[in-house]
Amino acid sequence: MFTPALHATSAKVLASVVLVAGAASVAGMGTFGGFTDTTTANQSVATGKVELDLTQHSALGTTVAANELVPGDTVQRAVVLNRSSDTETFGSVKLTTSAGTANKLSSDQATGLQLAVDLCASGWVKAAASNELTCAGTVSSVVAARPVVGANLDLGAATTALNAAGRAANLRISLSLPTAADNTFQGLSNTITFTFDATQRAAAHK
Repeated sequence: MFTPALHATSAKVLASVVLVAGAASVAGMGTFGGFTDTTTANQSVATGKVELDLTQHSALGTTVAANELVPGDTVQRAVVLNRSSDTETFGSVKLTTSAGTANKLSSDQATGLQLAVDLCASGWVKAAASNELTCAGTVSSVVAARPVVGANLDLGAATTALNAAGRAANLRISLSLPTAADNTFQGLSNTITFTFDATQRAAAHK
């Protein structure tokens, strides 16, 4: 007599499960539509540039050859480095010198050509009766006397001048043949190339 009651209870439980599953299926089919909105913003971006130019002294630039040197002689030549008005300030300016010929003028560290670079605040002036370059303003040492060939020589004073309002560095390049140079230097010739490299300022948040 209890068996029919058990069957009825089982049928009700099963029917209830089916109805719940069906309701969940219908709810899933209805999850679409709703309110949306979109907005945009534009950011203008442009890169800067690093531009370094060189001009020769009007009377005594590096284009003027220096011939017939003897021990004790000094060659003075002037160039002007310029930073363009629309360029970024420089992090550094460095000089690399190289020789066109491998001879004692460039390879002998002690008695070969010696290099020095100086900065004139007002510009170098050629003396009336010689090839000496003089300065009416403040003179700063940029590269102290050293063997002529070198790489990445830091031109700190020139960098400061180029980053100032005038954006120019008036440089005097001096090449000296030491008095200790002996007869093995007679008749030698060479070409010294000066390469100036400017690098960007330090990176910053813009």
